[in-house]
Amino acid sequence: MHYYIITGASRGLGKALAETVLSQPGTHVLGVSRHATIQHERYQHQPLDLSDITAVENNLHKVFPNCPNATSITLINNAAVLGDIGYLGEHKNEHFEFVFNVNVIAPAMLMNTFLSAYGSQTGIPRTILNISSGAAQRAVDGWGAYSASKAALDAITRTAQKEQDLRGSGIRLRSLSPGVLDTTMQEHIRDADVTSFSEASKFAHLHLEGKLVEPKDAAEKIVAWLQQPIKKSENLVLSMMEII
Repeated sequence: MHYYIITGASRGLGKALAETVLSQPGTHVLGVSRHATIQHERYQHQPLDLSDITAVENNLHKVFPNCPNATSITLINNAAVLGDIGYLGEHKNEHFEFVFNVNVIAPAMLMNTFLSAYGSQTGIPRTILNISSGAAQRAVDGWGAYSASKAALDAITRTAQKEQDLRGSGIRLRSLSPGVLDTTMQEHIRDADVTSFSEASKFAHLHLEGKLVEPKDAAEKIVAWLQQPIKKSENLVLSMMEII
């Protein structure tokens, strides 16, 4: 049985990833989200609000069950929030705590627990995929907390992979930017005021011109890539163009 643990599985890319995996026989998905939106005999829902770090700490043991019959085990840290769009100096300080809790702190705890739970389960592929963003690599006005949190996610991915390589565990960690997807986050972006986000019109035009990628299409490419043998020359932080 191929086990997948996917955060943010109730909508958008997370839901598309879960449904793509479940379309294949011999798979099981544990979806982590506040609400359950998938009904399937091989789907298990774990209700959890990743912005509530105390709840995350108290429920991590439910997210990583014993998988003695596993053929592979994969964690996809997909859940993320953009937070309020606006310039630094114009936010409430709680904004940064919220964004970093969901985008960095919770994923780091999930990575840590995955490696602890399955690190000794050698002989099978074990993968952690962190969903990042192109905003991690460039300055985007109005997205300070989001951009910084995704850059931090890339950094912890690189560090954890170096550690696993030094230990010779065979565990693969990657950070992937999926591109501009047609999700509710994009709706939030298009509604932003140009005085708080200078690229608002650019994203609005991408929508009008039909250039947003459907989550289902991105999910199919990501799952197909995850199931391929590891390429020695593969970057640790990738874009969708590098996996197609």
